[in-house]
Amino acid sequence: MTSPTSPTSPTSPTSPASGGRRLVIEADGGSRGNPGPAGYGAVVRDADTGKVLAERAAGIGTATNNVAEYGGLIAGLRAARELDPAEIEVRMDSKLVVEQMSGRWQVKHPSMKPLAREAAGLLAELPRVWFTWIPREKNKHADSLANAAMDAAAKGQVWSADPTEEWLAQHDATPSAPEAPAAPAPAPPNRLSGWQEAPAPPTTTLLLRHGQTVLSVEKRFSGVGDQSLTGVGRAQAAAAAVRLAGSGATAVVASPVRRARETALLVAEALGVEPVFDEGFRETDFGDWEGYTFAEVREKWPRELDAWLASTAVAPPYGESFDQTATRVRQARDRLLASYGGQTVVVVSHVTPIKTLLRMALDAPPSALYRMHLDLAALNEIQWFADGPAVVHSLNDTGHLSG
Repeated sequence: MTSPTSPTSPTSPTSPASGGRRLVIEADGGSRGNPGPAGYGAVVRDADTGKVLAERAAGIGTATNNVAEYGGLIAGLRAARELDPAEIEVRMDSKLVVEQMSGRWQVKHPSMKPLAREAAGLLAELPRVWFTWIPREKNKHADSLANAAMDAAAKGQVWSADPTEEWLAQHDATPSAPEAPAAPAPAPPNRLSGWQEAPAPPTTTLLLRHGQTVLSVEKRFSGVGDQSLTGVGRAQAAAAAVRLAGSGATAVVASPVRRARETALLVAEALGVEPVFDEGFRETDFGDWEGYTFAEVREKWPRELDAWLASTAVAPPYGESFDQTATRVRQARDRLLASYGGQTVVVVSHVTPIKTLLRMALDAPPSALYRMHLDLAALNEIQWFADGPAVVHSLNDTGHLSG
């Protein structure tokens, strides 16, 4: 048995094992919303005749395109395993899956790694397998199955075409009474299942802005200066800690700047964990403007302020631009996702890093920084799904401060 190889020509000379057959798997998956209602489809054919030997399809609730595409691959491999294969060519229009499974691209996103491991485990049980990228128009059969499954997922259902009990059991899906979906699937549906859990759980970040300081009361530029919380700020942090105690968070990651550190320590104590401090989540360095009000900066640095307001690539004198901040915030986010994949994490930070994470999750331009308002000690929730896409569940939530 061999691991996946680089794509080769499907017309290459072959020597099938006695009793085995040459198979082709065509697999696809998709999501309407990315993430959104998702489903996959897979077709197994006889490589010599083109005859369809098996079909698999399922709606998997809310997931991303890449998760659904891996679902199609896994379902196709499981179906092919039952057909006594001598060798298998996998054809997909997902460049990501083809390159990762061929070993040329790394699987970096933590939520994708369990799916890649599952697929690799199936490959280890099979004879020679190789992967070929094909354009979408040559993958119509699998695509139609995936679309039928997405239709079911959009209705809160999971439709499975010839599903295996093993897949259903692995993903906690419970079969229910048969019901035919209104979809153009080539094969008639035979089962509906209730979906309980996405195959790759997202990583949830609960983004908490620190509590009040003297500079925030006076509306002054407050970047890397080490101001402590005021009495009000400590009360705000304590209220956030009480709320987050029941969040199910397993970690607290925070900016090392004093006001964020003080806030994080209260939250970590409520959760019973030790906080971790990451320089990537600190506030922007405002350079010469630190401690000044906006009006004072306008008076002393009018040209520099106009340039700063006109472009996120411009930094204050001896300071840091918002683009530079975004680079290190992205790196800190990636470290967090790699360390806490699939978990819920409280991130205690500042206005600019939190807005930057929200902007990235929304796939919004840098100018979106100027279109968001964040109160002191406000909570914001983002779920980061497999291989990049994200969903913002809340923004500037201050309900815990109204009691």
